[in-house]
Amino acid sequence: MTPYPSARFSVAPMLDWTDRHCRYFHRLMSRHTQLYTEMVTTGAILHGKGDYLGFNQQEQPLVLQLGGSDPVALAECALRAERQGYNEINLNVGCPSDRVQNGMFGACLMAEPQRVAASVAAMKAAVAIPVTVKTRIGIDEQDSYQFLCTLVDSLVEVGVDALIVHARKAWLKGLSPKQNRDVPPLDYERVYQLKRDYPDLVIAINGGIKSLADAKLHLSHLDGVMLGREIYQNPYLLAQVDAELFGDNYEVPSRHEVIRRLLPYIESQLSQGTYLGNITRHTLGIFQGLPGARGWRRHLSENAHKVGAGPEVVAAAMAKVPEFCYID
Repeated sequence: MTPYPSARFSVAPMLDWTDRHCRYFHRLMSRHTQLYTEMVTTGAILHGKGDYLGFNQQEQPLVLQLGGSDPVALAECALRAERQGYNEINLNVGCPSDRVQNGMFGACLMAEPQRVAASVAAMKAAVAIPVTVKTRIGIDEQDSYQFLCTLVDSLVEVGVDALIVHARKAWLKGLSPKQNRDVPPLDYERVYQLKRDYPDLVIAINGGIKSLADAKLHLSHLDGVMLGREIYQNPYLLAQVDAELFGDNYEVPSRHEVIRRLLPYIESQLSQGTYLGNITRHTLGIFQGLPGARGWRRHLSENAHKVGAGPEVVAAAMAKVPEFCYID
């Protein structure tokens, strides 16, 4: 069993998607789901001018996903994140983009298991919070089960707290990051086998999971499940997670109520200069499948970018969806 129950279900770190506004919105629908930041590089944290570690405390439990390959830099960033209040650090060993490869981190690190292990060891020596790794099952022609086990062995040796496995290999050349999320075939059985061979290691699975029924199936084999695009496109799926996967049967807010609870956050963010569309773009799928959902999306898409757009735009968009006793 996982030593930290939130690992049971999580929303994947997604570049340009799971920013702080997205995470705040998601937290309105689930108390227990583990949320992740977008991948943040060590260079951005140590040398950038922005606040790359900032978040709202209501987003917790929250994981910082780091991109990097220098153990010293990773340890320093992990320490800063722990002081900031993050409850876990995750090292990205799965992103296949050219930009990431040029920085010597992401999926290409699967070919350097000792470097990955040294990075995890350095972070664990620096912080008391869990340090985990997200990886693929292989890269390019290096996609044997033994190749994956070599990485896992090195991580187990340094005491990694958990492993999240995207059940596809990554092609480092020839496929775009988007294609790498769809083209390489899924191999769930390989991840199941990993759990059988490493029963004491907390292992979660990611990739192609579309429903909570699918999640429950995976949880009969593994410790955790991570969903990405399905949650982003159909965010109200999160409203079922706490009851279905954590046994917490508190009263779940309706879709309309979720948006109403988001309005004070929107007002606060607008007062700080945030552009309305940067928040509402994450909410477009909230009414998916309901009458009026297209009107909701269209009104936001046509008006949230306008100068001076505020909560009234959201209210007008929400009025496009009849509020009746629909069953979720």
